[in-house]
Amino acid sequence: MNRIDQLFATKREKILSLYFCAGHPTLEGTADTIRQLQENGVDMIEVGIPFSDPMADGPVIQDAATKALRNGMTLKKLFSQLEGIRNQGVTMPLILMGYLNPIMQFGFEAFCQRCVEVGIDGVIIPDLPFKDYLEEYKPIAKKYDVHIIMLITPETSEERIRFIDDNTDGFIYMVSSAATTGAQREFDEQKQAYFSRIKAMNLKHPCMVGFGISNQQTLNAAQQNAAGAIIGSKFVKLYEETQDASKAVNALKEALAK
Repeated sequence: MNRIDQLFATKREKILSLYFCAGHPTLEGTADTIRQLQENGVDMIEVGIPFSDPMADGPVIQDAATKALRNGMTLKKLFSQLEGIRNQGVTMPLILMGYLNPIMQFGFEAFCQRCVEVGIDGVIIPDLPFKDYLEEYKPIAKKYDVHIIMLITPETSEERIRFIDDNTDGFIYMVSSAATTGAQREFDEQKQAYFSRIKAMNLKHPCMVGFGISNQQTLNAAQQNAAGAIIGSKFVKLYEETQDASKAVNALKEALAK
């Protein structure tokens, strides 16, 4: 069974997933960051593939991607850094999150094959059109048991959400707002209503809420209406400030309690 499915089969609420950008804050820190996050109780990790034009990302993750590219991070180098990670005691689901351009340059089948070889369980590609996914990408991903995670937003229709639910694997990434990534102080009534509406749909797949979670209010809103929360910008910022993944996780936990 895919490790993403294993996680949601054994833990149905308060799942914590963290995002960091490969190559940031240091070029060679990927494997060590993953190990430290697992040791500090994180349930799932999204490893960002840095790209020069990250259209869904806000300033914090854009800055991290720019620095990672300057450090020399590439998709090929990322795969080499992940080599052997599963032999080092890492058991949690690992997801790559990146844009279509670098993955297409690599070749999608070759990309899926390398995912399997290094122990990657899923992929999030924000700019992958759903039609292209169904026709070209899904059959290849299925062949390698790599789950492609799709995003929904407050603007996504119920019909399309159910279509996504019927044609994807793993979980649904519920974007909190139709905006770029970045910490938010609170989720307003409109966002809360959106979360409740999706929860009431009783989808087959669990949902995870991402974009904007940075404190107790936003975390609680996510946990009450979904299987858990995905935190990116807040952790990336803390990681850059501390230069230590364990310290950054502890600082994040303190911020989420406020």
